[in-house]
Amino acid sequence: MIVARSGRRRAGEHRPGTIGVVTEVTVGVGDGAAGVAGRPAADIVLNIGAQHPSTHGVLRLRLVLDGERVRTAEPIVGYMHRGAEKLFEVRDYRQILVLTNRHDWLSAFSNELGLALAVERMLGLELPERATWLRTLLAELNRVLSHLMFLGSYPVEVGAVPPARYAFGEREAIQAVMEEASGGRMHFMFNQVGGIKADVPAGWTGRVRQAIADVRRRMPDLDRLIRSNETFLARTVGVGVLGRDTAVRYGVSGPVARASGLDIDLRRDEPYLGYAELGDSLRVVTRTAGDCHARFECLLEQVYVSLDLADACLDRLATVSGPVNVRLPKTVKAPEGHIYAWTENPLGINGYYLVSRGDKTPWRLKLRSASFNNVQVLGDVLPGTLLPDLVAILGSMFFVVGDIDK
Repeated sequence: MIVARSGRRRAGEHRPGTIGVVTEVTVGVGDGAAGVAGRPAADIVLNIGAQHPSTHGVLRLRLVLDGERVRTAEPIVGYMHRGAEKLFEVRDYRQILVLTNRHDWLSAFSNELGLALAVERMLGLELPERATWLRTLLAELNRVLSHLMFLGSYPVEVGAVPPARYAFGEREAIQAVMEEASGGRMHFMFNQVGGIKADVPAGWTGRVRQAIADVRRRMPDLDRLIRSNETFLARTVGVGVLGRDTAVRYGVSGPVARASGLDIDLRRDEPYLGYAELGDSLRVVTRTAGDCHARFECLLEQVYVSLDLADACLDRLATVSGPVNVRLPKTVKAPEGHIYAWTENPLGINGYYLVSRGDKTPWRLKLRSASFNNVQVLGDVLPGTLLPDLVAILGSMFFVVGDIDK
């Protein structure tokens, strides 16, 4: 049995990450313990966070435990809240790109892209063909970067260390060509309203093709470690099952939703950039199990798909020349009206609802981020699971806390 003791606390004494029980209770060990020495069983309220190594950022979970089984779970967000949407409204459209770049720091290029598309549609701009194909290529390379980060870090959290070395080595090959093109390693700042900032260096497409070939050649090593690693399989198969109906109800998207059987991908269903012409290479990966392993398999398979899409973009770029942006006045003013632009970001659907009154700044700019919905569903997924499985489930939801606390 566990004896938990805590006197009443003075104001300001409680710290997240501690167990707080007002009076001494004796708790039976195991699911549904009937009590000890004639005393009724008591639930334990456990705070995980707001700092915890199992999360990529600052998230807090308030759990009610019955022994080691979770009875209720409440994800509590807002510890990194920066008021990004209000900051959008006091900056002109070029300056906003600096902020959109940062809420999901693993998907920086894709974040920039969504806002640029929204403003360009408001302005009625038609982009040069080369700009469209370069954006499509860079978006898929950014997707590979994001996925490899989770493919490398998540197995470590459940006790399978070797995949990290493979994933981060492959990630560096893609990172190098992204950095060469944009000049940025994490925050690329390469999109602008009307296209991209500059054309890529001479010989760059050849180096990208070589990087893709290197990653594709080494992926089977990572693949085998994930699909056949006994530790990884034991910690993920059948754990943290997210049902299809629950995913729909919470608006979950991206690989988390597709692992639960939702066959949704905006690149195919509402094509933007050059995706409408890439039907042969665009394969939407789905699973039906909805558990941690299914989510991880979707992520792994999507890396192969993105590498194929990147190769197809390189083929198109070899036949396209010309400018990579549209020359605009120094001050960009979107016409009065409103528009919604959404993209299939690495973690799921990312959307911008832009309302303009004809000024150089938006009257309202609402951000719909994928991570927020992916985390809120934990309130339904975690009850009934065991406490030792908590880290495995959290890591498989593929979220970035800045994307939640925007």
